[in-house]
Amino acid sequence: MTDQSEPPAPPDALPRLGEIGLSNYAPYLMNRIMGRYNASLREEMAQLGLTTPKMRALAVLSVIEGPLIRDIAVYAVVEQSTLSRALEQLAAEGMIRRETDAGDNRATRVYLTETGRTTFETLWPRMAEAQSRMFRGISEDERRAFVGTLQKMLTNIRKHEF
Repeated sequence: MTDQSEPPAPPDALPRLGEIGLSNYAPYLMNRIMGRYNASLREEMAQLGLTTPKMRALAVLSVIEGPLIRDIAVYAVVEQSTLSRALEQLAAEGMIRRETDAGDNRATRVYLTETGRTTFETLWPRMAEAQSRMFRGISEDERRAFVGTLQKMLTNIRKHEF
């Protein structure tokens, strides 16, 4: 679902990366920020037996009850094959359970177990601290505006309804 109101600029009219510079190129900055965020959680995740894809799946399941596997992949921003392996491991560790969808026996819904919820709740304070560090020195109004801008950007580029 993209915004079709403005036609894209012709490629030769767009500035080159060297003209913009990495420090002004939003995708680069977003990747750096997420790389640092994930790295700041890696040690605690490892202690809990989690990888980034497993953590993201647990995070989604902590706020969405029984999503379809394909929806978890979108929310968690994880390739379907990587997510499948992560879900297999989470199921083997007793952190999730899978059920066939009542309306479509080809689809599977995933639910967080108590073990999975406890594991996620153990990690959550570190996730919240890492987010808080990212916003250090940024006012609440600036944070709200930034998150609003990110939401608009996601709407501009997303392929799914969420």
